[in-house]
Amino acid sequence: MTKRRNWFCGSDEHRISRRGFLGTAAATAGSMSALNLLREPVLADQLKKQDKRVILLWLAGGASQLETWDPKPGRATGGPFAAIPTCVPGIHISELMPKMAQRLDNTAIIRSLNTKDGSHGGGARMMHLGRRDEATVKFPDLGSVLARELGQPDSKVPDNVSFYTATEGRGNAVGQAGFLGARYMPMSLTTNSKPDDLSRLESISDLDHQQRHELRELLSNKFIEYRHSGSLRSHNEAYARVRGLMSSDKLFDISDEPESVRQRYGPSLFAEQCLIARRLVEAGTPFVKVSRAWWDSHGQNFETHLELVSELDHVMSTLLDDLKERGMLENTMVITLSEFGRTPKINASLGRDHFASAWSCSLSGCGIKGGSVYGETDDDGQTVKDGEMDAGDLFATIYEALGIDPHTEYYLGSRPIPLVHEDASAVTDVLA
Repeated sequence: MTKRRNWFCGSDEHRISRRGFLGTAAATAGSMSALNLLREPVLADQLKKQDKRVILLWLAGGASQLETWDPKPGRATGGPFAAIPTCVPGIHISELMPKMAQRLDNTAIIRSLNTKDGSHGGGARMMHLGRRDEATVKFPDLGSVLARELGQPDSKVPDNVSFYTATEGRGNAVGQAGFLGARYMPMSLTTNSKPDDLSRLESISDLDHQQRHELRELLSNKFIEYRHSGSLRSHNEAYARVRGLMSSDKLFDISDEPESVRQRYGPSLFAEQCLIARRLVEAGTPFVKVSRAWWDSHGQNFETHLELVSELDHVMSTLLDDLKERGMLENTMVITLSEFGRTPKINASLGRDHFASAWSCSLSGCGIKGGSVYGETDDDGQTVKDGEMDAGDLFATIYEALGIDPHTEYYLGSRPIPLVHEDASAVTDVLA
């Protein structure tokens, strides 16, 4: 099993990109200096990134690897559910996922994550950022990076959308653009599946709205004319997109979908939001996160997972089928991920506790070698036996699959900051 490292020389002639010409300043949350966002102008790299999209299925609270991707039947740690064969000879997954078992030819399973943080807050931040924040640097999360790398400057759809309409664990669902600036913050939907106040008021005509936008833009440009602030410019970029984003309002309304499609996904909120995610990526949104809570099964783990894994199996398999039938799966990656896994040991409440030492996730579609498994845990699932990966390795693998060099560097002042930590490397075994 191998990992790949691509080194970036850091010379000035390798830092110019299509977005580098559109603006070079953004700010940190505090008083950090301007970020040089100029990037490498290699045509092949740009072509590799065209029309790539990501849907993250965030299993908030910590889904159990033993009831999903890495079952241990017959062991004291295995629990009551069996392992079933898949369409790929030699690969077995939990019996709670019979539909995904027949679609594993589009999916790679990673069974060897060791992320070392078993707290909800710290684990969630780690698995959103791929590393820990520093005292003086706030890093962008996965969605913000992909919005910048894969989005188009003149796009009429949101670049980064996050659904988290449950209350449990919502505070851990990181939405952080960090030094990339407000332009790449997610559109966070926490009360319903449609953005509030996105539609123009009926009392304001389209002409009035356009003129108000032009007036705001004029006054804003005058205000910042002699003020060198990355934060101001970043917020102006965000405001400039509002009028275009208003035209995307209908993407969030699944009543436009045929009844047969809606029934195929199912009536649950998670299913409906995954259908909206498909509509968004089809329209050009680079990144959508759909969160399903709450997997924190300290008690009654098996009842909890019987319900939640069964729903995940149906919705995820339907989403993959839908993307494949539309010719989108080869350009769309679907990720399942939590903040950590769950303990192999079953506690006195028939639950599993937090466990970050040996757990699993999945990658499907774009750039991924389907029907593959990377890494291995021991017979009881207590430790990683082979192919250990941390969050940085996972992020490097995701970026590589999308045609993004994970060791490309942004510059914060004179400081180079790569997309992943310096020791991270992509796992080539799961790359197509």
